[in-house]
Amino acid sequence: MANQLASSVELLSYVRDVSLRDDEILRDLRELTSELPMGQAMQVMAEEGQFLALLVGLVGARSVLEIGTFTGYSTLCMARALPSDGQLITCDITDKWPGIAREYWNKAGVSDRIDVRIGNAIDTMAELATAGAAGTFDFVFIDADKANYRSYYDAAIELVRPGGLIVIDNTLFFGRVIDPSAQDPDSVAVRELNLFLRDDERVDISLLPVADGITLVRKRTS
Repeated sequence: MANQLASSVELLSYVRDVSLRDDEILRDLRELTSELPMGQAMQVMAEEGQFLALLVGLVGARSVLEIGTFTGYSTLCMARALPSDGQLITCDITDKWPGIAREYWNKAGVSDRIDVRIGNAIDTMAELATAGAAGTFDFVFIDADKANYRSYYDAAIELVRPGGLIVIDNTLFFGRVIDPSAQDPDSVAVRELNLFLRDDERVDISLLPVADGITLVRKRTS
């Protein structure tokens, strides 16, 4: 059985050459984001954005919840994959970064599908549940502060429908998950969530060793 390939710069370039379907709007937003402080580290890779869009289409999603907007690249990718009457609710702690995103959402013609909620995402998710949204979302993407990952997951599993998909980014967290000396709150939180997911019988999971680790979590129907 072959082992996982190491993703060299050359191999990653090949992957992009033969599979990435890009356009000017996406490229411009990535370039702008890369110039921001921590921009390159915080934005999803181009091929990950395309993967998210593929997943949204595969599950036939009409309602998407995103935890962590930043400059809205992943938001844009997923919104494009929705039908014209679909909705994507994206949560961020500040309007500073989504404010940058809106120009690109408008250019792409998907701004009417996107509902930005500013504030503590845990509170926003609780408000959605109280308003009757529990068990209604087709797809949830979690890519925010890692220390709160377990709280985001606990809320997401209540909001997503049976058969729906939760995607969690950065679940290998720069390799710190296997470094016993990495005891910072973010590394510990990701490590603990990974162990919890392994044993959560409510879901089926797959941790993909791509990008910075992407975990797919499907809520079981029974």
